[in-house]
Amino acid sequence: MANEKQYRYRTVFVATRGVKEYRASINQYINRHDIVLEIGCEWGTTSELIYPKCKQLIATDISSECILRAKQMRSEIHFETLDVYDLKSALSFGLGFTKMYIDVSGLSGYRSLLDVIALLNTSAAAFPIQAIVVKSGALKDFAKKCVAWDG
Repeated sequence: MANEKQYRYRTVFVATRGVKEYRASINQYINRHDIVLEIGCEWGTTSELIYPKCKQLIATDISSECILRAKQMRSEIHFETLDVYDLKSALSFGLGFTKMYIDVSGLSGYRSLLDVIALLNTSAAAFPIQAIVVKSGALKDFAKKCVAWDG
């Protein structure tokens, strides 16, 4: 049963399709005051674009092999192993993240739309975050067809 406080967070959800749009959003959504949590960084290619534009970045991936390689390639960036659904560990970083970037395999397909929505809602509830940018073509297509009733 929903209560009056549910869905009252102010987080903006930004749905992008493909890596080109995902990375293009960095210039619009990241500024030098932001503390960013990146989920699904793989080897840190997008991390390298986010890092110089923000105050602080923690780039994460579920694969410890990817994180090891990312650390070797980009030693100036803070990388950690993290599962996208492990919010307890993300909270343990003890940072007031202002932005979140999510690029996780499997979140772009139409069968994962409910998973993406649940992940965004859970993340927004866990962190007082201004914006979450997610690479999900399915979410972008769904959002284009939505209109918030204001009547």
